[in-house]
Amino acid sequence: MDTSIDKKIEFKERTISFLKNNKSKILLFGFALIFVLIILIFLNEKNKNKNIIISENYIKANLLLSDSQSEEAKIYFDKIILSENKFYALLALNKVLEKNLITDKEKILTYFKTLEKKNYSTEYKDLILFKKSLYLAKIKESELSQKILNNLINKNSKLKSAAQELIK
Repeated sequence: MDTSIDKKIEFKERTISFLKNNKSKILLFGFALIFVLIILIFLNEKNKNKNIIISENYIKANLLLSDSQSEEAKIYFDKIILSENKFYALLALNKVLEKNLITDKEKILTYFKTLEKKNYSTEYKDLILFKKSLYLAKIKESELSQKILNNLINKNSKLKSAAQELIK
């Protein structure tokens, strides 16, 4: 019993000695940890605010579109597509293609290139390529369209069957 009390006292003394010897290092580490946490919280809030603004712009663009103000809606959709937001950029491009808001082929292909560069999952990238293929077929660029579809088929995409149907 006496040895367990001695071990507890020895452990307590070693802990106090460690804390005294490394006081500045522990405080520095604590401040650095708090600083990093504050920065992470700030960046998270900034991203939330950015997403809110982009979602509001998407809603505004759709409202303008429903009010037959397509020129103003195009400006919002353009900003959204060129933003860093993966979700709304893809939605905006879909809306532009669906409503034929932009007739400039090069601008649409630039939008597709912008989305292709983003860090989407494989399924989303395949979907973007599939939509690009459909767009290319629509503007009579069937050779490029078939090349994209063949790539989707060869890499065994989830859209393989749809791509095979389009090639037929």
